[in-house]
Amino acid sequence: MARRDGGPDRNDHGGASSGAPSGKKPRRSFLGNLLYWGAVLAVWGLIFAVVFFAIFARDLPDTSTLYDVDRQPSITYLDRSGALIAVRGTQMAPPVDLDALPDYVPAAFIAIEDRRFYHHPGFDPIGMSRAMALNLKAGRVVQGGSTITQQLAKNLFLTPDQNMKRKVQELMLAVWLEMKFTKKEILALYLNRVYFGAGAYGIEAASQRYFDKSADKLTVGESALLAGLLKAPSRYSPVSESERAATRANVVLNEMVDVGAITPAQRDAAVAQPVRVSRTLASQHAQYFIDWLDKQIRGLVGEPTEDMVVETTLDLTLQTDAERAVRRILDRDKGRGVEQAALVALDGEGRVRAMIGGGSYADSQFNRATDARRQAGSAWKPFVYLAAVEAGYTPTTPVVDQPVTIGGWSPKNYSGNFSGQMTLAQAVAQSTNTVAAYVADQVGRDAVARAARRLGITSEIGLQPSMALGAVEVSPLEMAQAYDAFANGGKRVEAYGISRIRTPSGRVIYTHGTGENGQTINNPSLYYMNQMLRGVITSGSGRSAAIGGRDIAGKTGTTSDYKDAWFVGYTGGFVAAVWVGKDDNKAMRGVTGGSSPAAIWRGFMEAALPKLAVQPIPNGPPLPEGWVAPDPVGDMMGQVEDPYDQPVEGEPGPAIVDGQPVPTPAPLPNNQPVVRPTSPQPSPKDAPRAEKKADADFF
Repeated sequence: MARRDGGPDRNDHGGASSGAPSGKKPRRSFLGNLLYWGAVLAVWGLIFAVVFFAIFARDLPDTSTLYDVDRQPSITYLDRSGALIAVRGTQMAPPVDLDALPDYVPAAFIAIEDRRFYHHPGFDPIGMSRAMALNLKAGRVVQGGSTITQQLAKNLFLTPDQNMKRKVQELMLAVWLEMKFTKKEILALYLNRVYFGAGAYGIEAASQRYFDKSADKLTVGESALLAGLLKAPSRYSPVSESERAATRANVVLNEMVDVGAITPAQRDAAVAQPVRVSRTLASQHAQYFIDWLDKQIRGLVGEPTEDMVVETTLDLTLQTDAERAVRRILDRDKGRGVEQAALVALDGEGRVRAMIGGGSYADSQFNRATDARRQAGSAWKPFVYLAAVEAGYTPTTPVVDQPVTIGGWSPKNYSGNFSGQMTLAQAVAQSTNTVAAYVADQVGRDAVARAARRLGITSEIGLQPSMALGAVEVSPLEMAQAYDAFANGGKRVEAYGISRIRTPSGRVIYTHGTGENGQTINNPSLYYMNQMLRGVITSGSGRSAAIGGRDIAGKTGTTSDYKDAWFVGYTGGFVAAVWVGKDDNKAMRGVTGGSSPAAIWRGFMEAALPKLAVQPIPNGPPLPEGWVAPDPVGDMMGQVEDPYDQPVEGEPGPAIVDGQPVPTPAPLPNNQPVVRPTSPQPSPKDAPRAEKKADADFF
């Protein structure tokens, strides 16, 4: 049936249509797609950035502490005349006004640290990209991309941890600083707060520390050196790494030329003029002395809570003399295996006037003057002979150098020979081992130990027979302290280096006591000891230490296989102990106490004594009434029976010298070497393990 309108039925064509389907959106253009997806990414990026920065900003530090300074109190050390020795802890100076500095000073830091400082918003995308490319190419970090503002943010607020969180926080704080401060204010904050090494914070403190001048007087070369320090203050220190520091300073000068801060002529002039570092800062050996004091301060005043000034006993002029003497002999005798040295000089009150703890503080901070314990060798023998003269011996007491065996131990002499009959004074001067071992056994090694303790030896003392020849490990400080009693009239001293501690404003925190030193050696014992120890210098093993016109006494010491060599000598009210050897305790080549140590001692004393008001060695307390000094020449040789021979019936008994019988041992059958029992002394097996060195020979 046909439709009324006569039109075709659309359903007859299966629903096909030649036009666009109804309801379908038109396709977007390329530009439309770009705008659409850009907006989507922007929204998600904004969301991500908000979340990201919210997470990292959650524990940002409090920026209200911008002007607070959190540092350890500084300790300034002065020598006995007020000259600066060192500053320990952190040191800060008043902020320097940027306008007061020469233009090239801030320009040096901008040239090497942040060329685009005046043109970036706190971070430098160009510099960061360049640094990233260089680091990827090298496979390691060779260049940083931090700006001065970022470095300031890190120094003011953040820890030095290297991680993503800290870097993001650093960037955020850098932008905040740029929004809050002008470029000039940021640069001033940076220069006044950055660390320059050697305990100095800020350019004023650094200028004072390194060059003994204020920052407004810095030269172009000095400015370049300080700017070069910031990359690694210890690595580029002009004190310990002078060549590396100079190379780095040249890099800074070239950068300054590139940015137009200086002219090529100014650069050439700066290179031609060497930069000289403060003499007091460069005096590295004095740092051993400061290390020694540093350990004592907390025991004296507690934990420092404010800046302090420590007035010390050190004399920088004498310290310089000691440094030169040590350096000269270490250089001269290095071919003989002399690698290290230590020196301690005390006045008659025990004040440390000079201290050397090693050949180079930069190479090793171990203080051999105070912390090393080395065998004393024959430098120990004065304690043996002090016990002997207190028991009745005198310099003219006859003794015999011949083989002796004590508890299975038989000491040898340095020469390998035996000289027969001699006086005690001659045995001391020639450092005869057999006599020292025999005498110590006669008077008792416990008496020797007590004498050493009384004079100031604090290290452990074993009582094995070889103790008499120096099988005792002591420090140079102890030896100087003990010998000081011979130099000052017989009074015991305790070595010290701190006279007073005060605040910079003058408030006194600590003062060393001025009490009387107790008399520890009486007469005639002191007179005898000084007489015999003078003989070591005039005619014995210490002749090389003699100084014309000076009253000198002392003792050499050399240990087994030349591992340690000593010379301890003194004049009136001044004593110095010198040790040389190797840290690994290996042998030197033929170095004795009369060679390298005596040369150091003499070189030091020849320079030091003219600067000191020293007197002849004092006699000490009054001598007994009616006492007559013995003849030191030894004119009794041949007039007195050999003390090692037992008198037979009908012959004279023991010789009497100065009213005292000469000690005589037990009978010796068949002319065999003397064998002395060790009772009541402990045998070598009973001695402390650390001191058991009975097989060693000491000279």
